[in-house]
Amino acid sequence: MKTTPFTEKHISLGAKMHEFAGYNMPIEYSGIIDEHMTVCQGVGVFDVSHMGEFWVKGPQALAFLQSVTSNNVAVLTPGKVQYTCFPNETGGIVDDLLVYCYEPEKYMLVVNAANIEKDWNWCVTHNAVGAELENASDRMAQLAVQGPKAVEALQKLTPIDLSSLPYYTFTHGEFAGEKDVIISNTGYTGAGGFELYFYPEAAMKIWDAVFEAGAEFGIKPIGLGARDTLRLEMGFCLYGNDIDDTTSPIEAGLGWITKFVDGKNFTNRAALEKQKAEGVTRKLVGFEMIDRGIPRHGYNLLDANGEVIGHVTSGTMSPTRKIGIGMGYVKTEFSKPGTEICIDMRGRKLKAVVVKPPFRK
Repeated sequence: MKTTPFTEKHISLGAKMHEFAGYNMPIEYSGIIDEHMTVCQGVGVFDVSHMGEFWVKGPQALAFLQSVTSNNVAVLTPGKVQYTCFPNETGGIVDDLLVYCYEPEKYMLVVNAANIEKDWNWCVTHNAVGAELENASDRMAQLAVQGPKAVEALQKLTPIDLSSLPYYTFTHGEFAGEKDVIISNTGYTGAGGFELYFYPEAAMKIWDAVFEAGAEFGIKPIGLGARDTLRLEMGFCLYGNDIDDTTSPIEAGLGWITKFVDGKNFTNRAALEKQKAEGVTRKLVGFEMIDRGIPRHGYNLLDANGEVIGHVTSGTMSPTRKIGIGMGYVKTEFSKPGTEICIDMRGRKLKAVVVKPPFRK
């Protein structure tokens, strides 16, 4: 298994380790519920150094990104971040990702850990315009410091005014004595906070500084288990669960990142534009359990007559709501909020209701 610059630290702190995307990663420390609530109420630190980072540079950088991503990169100005996806040729999604605009001819893409090689190959083979591409994934480490106390804790470590950094923007500069750290406000938890990108050589210096700065706020290391429950409570999609090579962005409710603007001829645009105009036969929805039970990935979703109308893509017991919540694809006629559906939980037909996420207000 691959490691991050923090792997030995996780092990020394007693984390429950497991393979994720080829990396030896911490799944939990003190327990998923405790870690989840720490992030919601205070501040927690995630090692997300397994994520992938690609640089796209040169005079053709924008033209390349406009051709391979669904969102309109042309609206980005330096310091702005955009959520988008790589559509494939068959109506699905290669990956979802973030685009960071450094300057007009310099962008950074942040992709999912499990898809680094796949995404890199996709970018290389679809680079018809000659943009300069660089896979910097192994030369970058990343921590996500999340929670309502993150601003106060991290402000001790940088002269940059963190409270002036709006959601989906970033800057770079001095942090914990390191000269060129990227500080981003993009979060995957819904609890506020920042992502820090830096060279692996600075990893432990930054880890120690962050934990010292956050000590008065009860800062804790957080595993991937709580990262999953936090993102699910917000209704954020997870690649491989809620979206994949077979799900279109229109079906997944990602029409808002699929822009059919003049001059943007991205992969499979015509088919996706037709989907948006004519509608789709299934949609990704959120649901809450009425009956007591925990929905899990792969469980069938049923109508009142017990007919299969879809399947669960993500599910858990909400740590903040104390009820079962989930997301899944259903036939479009069952996608309206307020619609009662059922989940087949090992032969038990348990009631749920379609709701519009987030589940945590």
